[in-house]
Amino acid sequence: MKELSLNILDIAENSVKAGATLIGIELDETENILTLRITDNGCGMTPEVLQSVTDPFYTTRTTRKVGLGLPLLKLAAEQTGGKMTITSRHETLFPKDHGTEVTATFQTQHIDCTPMGDIVSSIVTLIQGNPDREFVFRHKSRRGTVELDTRQLRDVLGADVPLNNFEVLQWITEFLREQYAGEEKL
Repeated sequence: MKELSLNILDIAENSVKAGATLIGIELDETENILTLRITDNGCGMTPEVLQSVTDPFYTTRTTRKVGLGLPLLKLAAEQTGGKMTITSRHETLFPKDHGTEVTATFQTQHIDCTPMGDIVSSIVTLIQGNPDREFVFRHKSRRGTVELDTRQLRDVLGADVPLNNFEVLQWITEFLREQYAGEEKL
């Protein structure tokens, strides 16, 4: 994928398909390292699936015979000298504490480091397409922190206003963009 934001969108959609009700997306930038962590409380993967999930010719989809999201993220991280790890606890083995965590690190000074892309649009797209899920987004860098927690929005809006309401999505977009703009001033 040409932008990291698209990898995030793809992997978070995998979390939705796994039945996750809470999806965490965390970006942590230090001097020359970017760490991406996506966590969920979905059904998790069995040890057998976990072993195969980075093989591009393995997929659980029935619409096509390849699954490229995780293999492409792994390749993007490794091309910069970074790495990707996946841990998962399947619901049959861990009925009360299941889910998956994908962590990828990138050497940001490397010439092959994938650009971030439009992270705001990816987060808004996830919320728009999955208004019944909770998303916790945090992007921490030396310039500051950008955060959004849909649980807090629900507390303010109440049960009658869906998160995929046009005005709510517009507010979320502006809220995130303002935080990023504020980072640039630091």
